[in-house]
This record gives sequence, C-alpha cells and structure tokens, in this order.
Amino acid sequence: MLRTVNRVLPGLAGLVLVVLGGSVLAVGLGVRPPTWWIHDGRHDVLLADGDRTRWRDEGWWWPAVVAVLAVAVLFALWWLAAVLRRPRLAEVLVDTGDGEGALLRGRALEDALTAEAGALRGVRGARAALVGRRSAPEARVRLQLEPHADPGETLSRLTTESLAHARDSAGLTSLPAEVRLRAARHGPERVN
Repeated sequence: MLRTVNRVLPGLAGLVLVVLGGSVLAVGLGVRPPTWWIHDGRHDVLLADGDRTRWRDEGWWWPAVVAVLAVAVLFALWWLAAVLRRPRLAEVLVDTGDGEGALLRGRALEDALTAEAGALRGVRGARAALVGRRSAPEARVRLQLEPHADPGETLSRLTTESLAHARDSAGLTSLPAEVRLRAARHGPERVN
C-alpha cells in the first residue's frame, strides 16, 4: 500500500502541475480560456503589482524565496533518486551449465538464506538481503545472537553452512557477505 501511495500521489501532483502550467502557457500564447478559469486572458497576470512589490523593499525576501525553492528542488531530486533506486537485488543469474542461464528470484534466495541462518544454534533472529549485480550478488546478513552464543563459532557455521549452501544452490563462484552480529538482550529472571 505504501509503495502504491508513494508512486500515485507524486504522479497526481505532477499531473496537476503540468496541467496548470500548460494552461497558463496556452493562455499566454493566445488560447481563449473558459469563463471559470483563474485568469481571464493573455494580458492578465498571475501576481498583481501589489502582490509582487509588497516585499520589494526588504532585501532578504527574494534571496529567501530562491533559497527555499532551491532546497525544495534538491529535496525532490533526492526523493526521486531514493524511489528509483533498488536497494535489493530482484533476480540472480544462475549458470545452468549448458551455456544458457536461468533467473532466480532474489527474494527466494534471501528467504532460504534467512531461514537457514536463523536455524543455526545460538541465533535468535536472522535477516538476509542480496545487493549488487545479478551476475555477482553480495549478501548482507544480520544475526541476533542468544546471550550464550559464541560469535566466532556462529560466524564460522554461517560461512561454511548457510552461505555455502546459498552459493552452491545458485551456481555462483563466490558469494561475498557482510555479516553484522548483535547480541540479544535479556531481562532479569525471577527465581522462586
């Protein structure tokens, strides 16, 4: 739902701005507007003299307006880049050995890696994500360890078992991984 709203609302806002801007341009070029439109004709202005010159004597006004608009444009560009960027790998190219390739959904490999890493002894919770290119994926694994777990042993088992199974099942030559370990906190226990 959030993804839909994140794409539909800016699209509608852009459409409204394009329609309003296009209509102002059309009226300025001589197209006769309808009677209910916000300005009457070619020589009508959007901002009257009183509105435009109200802050003219204040030296800070126009630089402030330009600065606010520049920040708004930079924010809009940053937001657009964040929306268009794919943080996760959608698919992984699997070598089938016959000169052709197959595509494996990245989410399926992430789910398998998460399940296998979560089943390791001493792991309370796991989360895996694939990043990089589809021909050379990289794994980012986060593990929440039980208080009694040995981080070295858990990392060794993750490398030799879970990551090795994921690499072998996808037919990859290598699967570099960034692993973050976090110890689980536990509260005091009541003794009767």
